[in-house]
Amino acid sequence: MSDFRFWHYDGVTAVRRSVLLHPAGAGFVLEEPESGWIGAPTDWSDLTVVGTEGSRSAYGHSAIPGWRMGFSGEASPQIAAHLPRGERYGRWIDRFGFWQAAGAFTLVAALIVWGALEAPGVIAPLVPQSWENRMGDAMVGDFGGRFCHTPAGDAALQALVAQIDPHREARQVALANIPMVNAVTLPGGRIILFDGLLQQAGSPDEVAGVLGHELGHVRHRDTMTGLIRQLGLSVVLGGAGGNVGGYLNGVLAMSYGRDAESAADGVAIDRMGEARVSPAATAAFFERLGGKDDGTEARAMTWLSSHPLSADRRRRFAAAVKPGVPYRPALSQAQWQALRGSCAADPDVAKFWGRGL
Repeated sequence: MSDFRFWHYDGVTAVRRSVLLHPAGAGFVLEEPESGWIGAPTDWSDLTVVGTEGSRSAYGHSAIPGWRMGFSGEASPQIAAHLPRGERYGRWIDRFGFWQAAGAFTLVAALIVWGALEAPGVIAPLVPQSWENRMGDAMVGDFGGRFCHTPAGDAALQALVAQIDPHREARQVALANIPMVNAVTLPGGRIILFDGLLQQAGSPDEVAGVLGHELGHVRHRDTMTGLIRQLGLSVVLGGAGGNVGGYLNGVLAMSYGRDAESAADGVAIDRMGEARVSPAATAAFFERLGGKDDGTEARAMTWLSSHPLSADRRRRFAAAVKPGVPYRPALSQAQWQALRGSCAADPDVAKFWGRGL
């Protein structure tokens, strides 16, 4: 099928391959001519839709966790005819029709708002997960090509995620080439760590605490709650087809309430405890960031602006350290250096010029 190139992860190693696709019976075989690598035969029916980002599409394998195949641009008609199509809006919405489902949901939402105008936390869990996922997928596109990828860096990030999020509550954890000391949780369970956060952190344990905290926001759907609180039901009814740039700016400027922050801290402490990663590093990180309030970096959009610190929060992490527990580093020194250097080492990542987000 011509020289159309796909990118591919085989689910076994962290190597990203540039492959050709050759039809074979009811499926295909992937080949990387440059290295001589040839993948196992795959049936078209085994492909599942992972997601789309702008002009890019990604597919998984129903029987192989971590197997990924994708491409940029338009696939040839011969290939496109075999690729699975994702749900347009969501399973039950596709079944009943968008306008019928939208009408029913509008009625339900209106009743909820009438009875609880000040309770976005009640409304957010009622938003179909597929709608929230599509909204987050659309927001990811606004990051452009700023996601950092190197084989060693990707492997280190996955190792960190495997410890803090072993049950994969987050749909994606990615690293963006943005020099702000920040991390954000997008709708649909996508966590984006900014390179500035890694450069400011003194150890992988500090980043593990931030990741665990963001995982708490994923678990409690705090981002959707915050968007509804900020922008109202237009977020829900507009969905991924609404003002995506405005929604992303809303996420970046969002300040979570005290209860949400406390609950997210609880998730972080629990996850770090199970992973045997000391929360002392996170307490020290909070202390260090909290004292950095006189420079331009602190006045920029940082993690502190959306996650206000308090002495109680720092003390809570410090108090969670259990004497006698054999804590271990979240990453080895080599893994940590690979992760911190991922954006600098990625020749294809888009540079941050202070615009576009």
